[in-house]
This record gives sequence, structure tokens and C-alpha cells, in this order.
Amino acid sequence: MPETTYPPSRAAAGLVLLRTPAVYAIEIATIVCSAVLAFLLRFDLSLPPYYVPALLSALAVWIPVKLVAFKLLGLDRRWARYVSLADLTQFALSNFLATLVSLIVLQLGHRGVPRSVYFIDFLLCLILTMGTRASVRLVFESTLARRPASGRKRTLIYGAGSAGASLVRDLRQNALLNYDVCGLIDDNPQKRGLVLHGVKVLGSGRELADLIRTHRVELLLIAMPAVSGAQLTDILERCNNAGVPYKAIPGLAEIIGNNGLAGALRDVAVEDLLGRRPVSLDQQRVLTQLGGRVVLVTGAAGSIGSEICRQVARFHPAALVAFEIAESPLFSLQQELRRTFPDLRFEAEIGSIQNPARLREVFDRYRPAVVYHAAAYKHVPLMEAHVFEAVENNVFGTLNLIHAARDFHVAEFVMISSDKAVRPANVMGATKRVAELLVRALGPADGRYVSVRFGNVLGSNGSVVPIFKDQIARGGPVTVTHPDMRRFFMTIPEACQLVLQASTMGKGGEVFVLDMGKPVKIVDLARNLILLSGLRPDVDIKIEFSGVRPGEKLYEELSEMEEGLLETHHEKISIFAGATRPLEEIEWQLGRLRSHCVARNVDEVIAVFRTLVPEYTPGDSFRRNDRAAEGMTAGFAV
Repeated sequence: MPETTYPPSRAAAGLVLLRTPAVYAIEIATIVCSAVLAFLLRFDLSLPPYYVPALLSALAVWIPVKLVAFKLLGLDRRWARYVSLADLTQFALSNFLATLVSLIVLQLGHRGVPRSVYFIDFLLCLILTMGTRASVRLVFESTLARRPASGRKRTLIYGAGSAGASLVRDLRQNALLNYDVCGLIDDNPQKRGLVLHGVKVLGSGRELADLIRTHRVELLLIAMPAVSGAQLTDILERCNNAGVPYKAIPGLAEIIGNNGLAGALRDVAVEDLLGRRPVSLDQQRVLTQLGGRVVLVTGAAGSIGSEICRQVARFHPAALVAFEIAESPLFSLQQELRRTFPDLRFEAEIGSIQNPARLREVFDRYRPAVVYHAAAYKHVPLMEAHVFEAVENNVFGTLNLIHAARDFHVAEFVMISSDKAVRPANVMGATKRVAELLVRALGPADGRYVSVRFGNVLGSNGSVVPIFKDQIARGGPVTVTHPDMRRFFMTIPEACQLVLQASTMGKGGEVFVLDMGKPVKIVDLARNLILLSGLRPDVDIKIEFSGVRPGEKLYEELSEMEEGLLETHHEKISIFAGATRPLEEIEWQLGRLRSHCVARNVDEVIAVFRTLVPEYTPGDSFRRNDRAAEGMTAGFAV
């Protein structure tokens, strides 16, 4: 049954909608009343007859002067329903200016107005101008407060800070939001018993279950936008244990796009549990690189590629060329960007990076100045079972793209790499490390060809999050490979924004590493997703361990410990100072790699990887190739 809304009374609505004629009438009445009272107070409520002409002279000056002052400072445009202490400065300034001008005019005219009357009139007029508007607000809010509680959800707000106070105020002022706020809670014991906008702080989070029963709470609103992921997880566990649904106030970036805190309320998302700070971009540097230039994105319809397209579109490129092999996702991206950015020249091009002729066709048609290379096979267990496909796409596809970019004088080339390229334990990681070596070795002297390495992104294609959500929707169990499995996580928009920032840095050949924060245990991520679904881990939804899959490591690294990282001017971007390979060796080994792929010789492919990437540790099924790799570096300096 839909919730019933209770609009304010006609009296309140009439007061709120007062406009120019009524406003001027009220202001004139206010000016007259304050002048008359000022004279009466000056003469102990008995105005001598011979001061009546002085009063009339004062009114003749004060009325037009004050109306002009109020108009100049916009008091007639201040909505009485939302008047606050912040408006007091404007009211005081306008009254002071009007009093000063009136004093000069009346004194020059020798009108006989006592000087103390000016001061009394200033105070009275200030009180009355603020008081009339405050009365409108009081009438309106008292009308809302008298709305019947039936049909409104009894609501408790978690957080008695500035966000909580703002939320209480918004809920009390918005007639369309059917929340009956019955109290606040906060973990700061000094706030117990305080009253914010008429609502009392009832206790702390530890008392949540008791408070919910006592006050018959139907909904909890979490007003703590800066809370850490660990604290938020603890709050969600309390909410689920108490059996009450919840919503949260997002961060400032989302609030700006809504009408206040109440309008920004939304369900808690798994991204909130990461507790990551918003990315700070050097907008001007990114705009200088992308604005007015043709940008090409490979793998454009994938989770990373599509977000790069959205981010690039914000910086007004001359054209955005989306190169993608998957037809349907590319069509969806085309429709989205044409709707969101109607002025953007968006070019959808279907093709594979494994086809050098098709790449040259596209490069010749659009002549891109910037390339973001996001096309890759990324699924670790699948690539363990499809070695040749991983090599042909991730290595030789990247090689094709670099050659096309060089031949058509692309100035900026950015390849999306992976944390799995660090001490790779799987084929996918080895191919990405080789791709990094290619970008560094083959980048032209007059171009900036770089790689950007980061870990897992929440919600991307192949991410555990969609899998876990599907398992939860089916009633479980949620399968986790190992209780100690950890991964780095960040959100897709954050990763892509940092990719754009990293692409403006360096001289060429660098491998940039994004700050991924602290690694997250996959089992904790699974538990949090179950909590976000309003269910209890290991009670409503079971968690089972399925065993580590081929090619997987328990821990991922973003840099090799002995080599370290070099700092950049951006706090979330570092440079990987890893070893490289001579171009002659890379070209020779690529020739061997290609011939072994044609011959479908897995053992030799793995051996070449072990040569190019000595830190690569093949999976159990490939361990027999270790001896074959020994001695293959003869004649080349490592």
C-alpha cells in the first residue's frame, strides 16, 4: 500500500508563497511599527505632541531607504520557509546601511530626531524583519510536525554529528519524506541526552537492539558518510542482529547532485565497506591531454574500457573511438554515451586487436592522438586452460596495437595492466608482464607509452561480487576458494580516474602502480555482501570453501618487495622500478613464442615465459617446463 503524504496546511502554504506585493506590504508594516515603537520607547511610551512631525519625517525617509536597502541585499528573495541564523548577517547589514543613510539625510535636514531613536529603531527593525520570516518557518514546521504518524516509518538516525543534524532538519522540512524521526544514537557518550532540532540522542550503537524494540523503530538511517569500512561493517552487523532495515547517507560527491541529505539517501553498497577516500584529479592536466584530441579505447565495452570512455567523454575530446569485438555491449555503450553526452562525437568500431589489418584501418580513418588499451583476457583459471588464446590476445594483440600506434604517430599510449603481473603465478599474469615489457621497449622516443597496474575492481566482468550476489539470491551457499584468500579492491570509477591521471605523467616506458589500499579477505567480502542483503552469514546463507583454483595465489602484490616504488606528485600513483629486457632479446623471444603458438606447444610457450619473466612461477600443470627454461638466456644480458 503506498505511503500517504500530508502536505502543509493552506495557511502555511500561503505564508511560504508570499511574493513581491505581500512582501513589500509586510516590510512597510515592519518599518512603521519599529519606528513608532522606537519613538515610544525613547519617551517612556508617551510621545510628546511636538515630536510627531519628527516621527512623520523619519517615516518619510526610513520607508524608501530601507526598502531600497532590503532590495539591494536581496531580503525580498530570501525564502521564509528556510530562514536561518546564516541569514542574520544580511538582515543586520541591510538594516545598518539603511539606518546610516537615514541618519545622514535626517540630520542634514534638521528634522529633530533624537539620536538614540536610530539605535532603538535599528534593533527593533532587525528583530521584526527576522521575526516575521522565522514565524513563517515555525508555522510551516509545526504543521509538518502535526502530521498523523500513520503511514510514516518510525525512524532512528545513527550519527549525531553534522550529517545527522542536517538529516533531521531535512526530514522535518520535507513534507514528501514520510519518516517519523523518533531519536538519534551516537557512539560518543558525551552526546547522550543532547537534542538536535528537537530530536533527542537516545544512546549508543551497543543499545541499538533495545532502542529499536522500545521505540518500535522500522528503519535505521546511517548518517556517517565518513565512517571507515570496518566501522560500517560493525554497524551493519548490529542492524541485521536487530532485524531492522537501513539506508545510508553517501559521500559529498553524491550529495551535491541531490537536494540535501534526505534526497541522497540510498541503500548501503559494498563500495562503502572499502572506506576509500574520493580521488583528487588534476583536472587541468587531464583536460590538456584529452581536450580537442581524438581518443581511441580498445576493449571499450568491457567494465574498465566502458568506464574509461565515460571519464574521457567528460573532457571534451574531438572524437572518442570505441574499438571492441563484442557487438551487443558496444551497441549499449553507444546508446548510453549518445544519451549522456549528446555533443560527443562517438565512433563505434567492431574489430579484434589480433587483426593488424583491421587495426590499421581504424587508425588510418581516425588518426587518434591518445590510445587507452583495455582489451585483454583477464580470467585467471580460464587462461590457464587456454594458454595460446591468452598469448595471442594479451601479447600479440598488444604488439599489433603498439605497431599501429607507432606507425600512425600516436603521442600517448596507455596499457591497462594487472597486479597479477607481479611475480606472476599464472599465464594471465605472465602475458600482462610481457605486455608491459613490450610497451616499455617499443615506445617511440617522441611518444609517451606507459602501463598502469592495479588490482581487482568491484563489479567488473569476472569479479567475485556479481558471483556472490547471484549465489546469495539463489539462497546460497556462497563459495570462497580459501579462508586466507586476499585481494586488493577499488571501484571502477576510481581506477579509471587514476588511469587518466597516470597517463598525464612520466616520460614514457614507466609502469605506474595505483594505490590499492589494504588487501581485503575474500571471505570478509562475502560476509559483508550477505549482511548488505539483510541476511546473516553462516545462519541464513552458508559460506563454503571450494579450494584454490589453477593459477591463483593467496595474496597478490602490486610491486616486488626488493625493488620498491618511486613516488610521484600524486599520492595514489607510484612508479614500478622493475627490470627490463633488451629489445633484441624481446624480439627474438617473441619469434619463438609465435612459432610455439602456431605449433600449439604449451611446454615451449611456458619456457619462453620463464625466460622473459624469470620471476614467473608456473602452476602445477606447467612445472615440468622449468628445466626447459634453464639456459635459454644464453647470449643475452639479463
